[in-house]
Amino acid sequence: MKRILPITLVLFLVYSTAFSQTAPPSDIGTILQNLKKLNVLGSVLYIAAHPDDENTRLLGYLAQEKHYRTGYLSLTRGDGGQNLIGTEQGELLGLIRTQELLAARRTDGAEQFFSRANDFGFSKNPEETLKFWDKDKVLGDMVWVIRRFRPDVMICRFPTTGEGGHGNHTASAILAQEAFTAAADPKRYPEQLKYTTVWQAKRLLWNTFSFGSVNTTSPDQFKINVGGYNPILGKSYGEIAAESRSNHKSQGFGSARQRGDAFEYFKTILGDAPKTDLMDGVDVTWNRTPFGAPIAQKITAITKAFNTEAPQASIPALVALLGDVDQTVATNKAFMTVRLTERANTDYDYWHKQKTKELKDLIASCAGLWFEAYADQPTYAVGDKLPITAQLLTPYKLPISSLTIDPGQEVSSVRDNKNGAVLEPNKLVSINLPSIELHNISQPYWLEAPHGIGSYTLAYDTQAGRPENTNVPTAMFEFVIDGKKLIYSRKVMYKYVDPARGEIYQPLEITPPVTANIAEKVYAFNNTQPQTVQIKLKSFNNASGSISLKPLAGWKISPAKIDYADKKKGDEWTVAFTVSPTDSKTNTAILQAEVTANGKTFSQGLLDIRYNHVPAITIFPPAQAKLVNIDLKTAGKKIGYIAGAGDLIPESLREVGYDVYQLTESEIINGDLSAYDAIVTGVRAYNVNERLAYEQPKLMEYVKNGGNLVVQYNNNNGLVTKNIGPYPFTVVNQRVTEEDANVTFTDAANPVLNYPNKITAADFNDWIQERGLYFADNIDSQYSTPLQMNDTGMAPNKGSLIVTNLGKGRFVYTSLAFFRQLPAGVPGAYRLFVNLLSKPKN
Repeated sequence: MKRILPITLVLFLVYSTAFSQTAPPSDIGTILQNLKKLNVLGSVLYIAAHPDDENTRLLGYLAQEKHYRTGYLSLTRGDGGQNLIGTEQGELLGLIRTQELLAARRTDGAEQFFSRANDFGFSKNPEETLKFWDKDKVLGDMVWVIRRFRPDVMICRFPTTGEGGHGNHTASAILAQEAFTAAADPKRYPEQLKYTTVWQAKRLLWNTFSFGSVNTTSPDQFKINVGGYNPILGKSYGEIAAESRSNHKSQGFGSARQRGDAFEYFKTILGDAPKTDLMDGVDVTWNRTPFGAPIAQKITAITKAFNTEAPQASIPALVALLGDVDQTVATNKAFMTVRLTERANTDYDYWHKQKTKELKDLIASCAGLWFEAYADQPTYAVGDKLPITAQLLTPYKLPISSLTIDPGQEVSSVRDNKNGAVLEPNKLVSINLPSIELHNISQPYWLEAPHGIGSYTLAYDTQAGRPENTNVPTAMFEFVIDGKKLIYSRKVMYKYVDPARGEIYQPLEITPPVTANIAEKVYAFNNTQPQTVQIKLKSFNNASGSISLKPLAGWKISPAKIDYADKKKGDEWTVAFTVSPTDSKTNTAILQAEVTANGKTFSQGLLDIRYNHVPAITIFPPAQAKLVNIDLKTAGKKIGYIAGAGDLIPESLREVGYDVYQLTESEIINGDLSAYDAIVTGVRAYNVNERLAYEQPKLMEYVKNGGNLVVQYNNNNGLVTKNIGPYPFTVVNQRVTEEDANVTFTDAANPVLNYPNKITAADFNDWIQERGLYFADNIDSQYSTPLQMNDTGMAPNKGSLIVTNLGKGRFVYTSLAFFRQLPAGVPGAYRLFVNLLSKPKN
């Protein structure tokens, strides 16, 4: 006889502080895995510095084989790295890598956390890292995550002794050791204890490694075999790891699936050393909680009786089990308060919350319940009313005895609807919910306020750890099954069908009423001639008002403002202002646009990031641009550009008057390259453009005939040809990471330092993030090396810029980080790069 499950459905529309998502997987494999997880009460937290630092095979093994609650705390979002799929840098790259990490966690089954630390670029030592990071704040974030996540075991990817190479790596290990102890100390970060409790993990381990020539493993270390096969998932953990890691597409980390034994090695840093198992000394069964043994027995019985062909048959037992868990809490609360230690009390509360959530999800999966909530448009403005449609489906007959729709605090009244609606088997039910008023733009919380180089500014310290915003429109679904109330949450999403990709879910965009996008990030002037600053405006509701540019000393702006009226949602229009320096003195300023809309002032642009492998990303950066008045002379006009991994150099050159053309293979092989005053290869071009190996002879011929070839930095791994230049040199992983490192001129008479601009030490002021990366080494004597630089305590390095003549032309290889400096409007970098493009006439 088919069991009828009476259900009461209640939907609350709130800005939920709990994480919510669209419908999770409910296939039999997932159900079986989650049944196993119900009987495991253990947790592991992995800690490192960046996206891609995590050991995805170990995470998959811990989460899917051992069924521990497993988390990865990446201190940064990878903002300072290079981007192999586009031109995004800095915080924009961090947004992409955040989503790549979340995709990786959906693959390997772990959870994702972050601190407020900003990846400011490569660092050679932890002292430099901790100088830029706000150590106390970042450490507090780690303590907060530990106290909330309550790991039994903590694992570092890197040691404190520097074998990890990157200063961020070493700093992550140093901070992890301090956090291990601080999380258990009520005197450390006591303000957190209003929301959580202290926590002491059992042990802190270092997951030793063998990377290239660095092998930190040894036979006497504790080890576990993580290369097993999961028959429920139909994959080995090496395969799961490869799928997880391959989500890091912006870093080019597509990985081959591995199968067979694979051992991970560990050294004990703090706490008791494991002897036979990672969790030695930790009870990961229900016995770790008061009165948990009967619950474990019932879970075992439910698992044994589970029918893969009729998962719904397990619902009554799962609902009863959930009642038993709740009843145990109610019955023994007084006993726990009086008789048990605070740790045992809070430990039970913690695992009750975790297992309650897991049980609820299992019940929904076994019931075949599918429910989500949608908006009918992708974009709404602050102040708009958001209409929401909820949809529900079940393969079984589940009558609804009553239906209540409560928009919570967003409206003043509660609307009841008691129509006795019924969820018929396989009949989709759609319910229109009351509209709610929107109050906050959907800006990532870590980008809401200006931030420094080393860390983001958080409005509240309790935001730390979260991978994404939590104050988003959320639907709360309340079911009553067998008399038990079950509440679930789902983000309100926008859903559409793409002809090529199929059904796509997209986060809601909640915007300012009107956005203002200044056409360029940087306006570079080399005289007092005015430039036109175009601003693209877009209205997201009905609006009237004006736009203006804030006055700036040393700059003339005209007109003072431009009015607009009666704009409708979706209207776009462009306005133009004239801006010019008032004199020829070097001057740098931030230009800011201000828009009034219906009596309120806004100063935000609109920026979309779209890649198929991550959800749509929309942010609202300040409506700003940089004005730079540079004492700049130029020679030549026409530049050929060969694209690399992605940079903004062509746009930057156009700003100072160059005509830049993207060269195709056909144009390089068959065209007349003598028409170009210089040809430039983009960053990592010799890593990502395999055709350059075949085009190289043509480029060398161009140089011999009088051309000027400028090659920007390449990674030393994966070069399509080792013969980048006309004479030998080697690209090596050497860099100068201190952006203010002293620069010495070793060949002051070299034309690249004198024509058409006289380069002085002042031209190396105000550089950002780094001087350069992947320097040249083993440099043939035919090359001149006009610059020398080094980080503090390091040997001088001449490999940042090498120059040689070949025939009638010139070849330049530079590892200087022009791809960062020019888009940032650094005057001296412009002057030097223009010199590299300008070969003196013979």
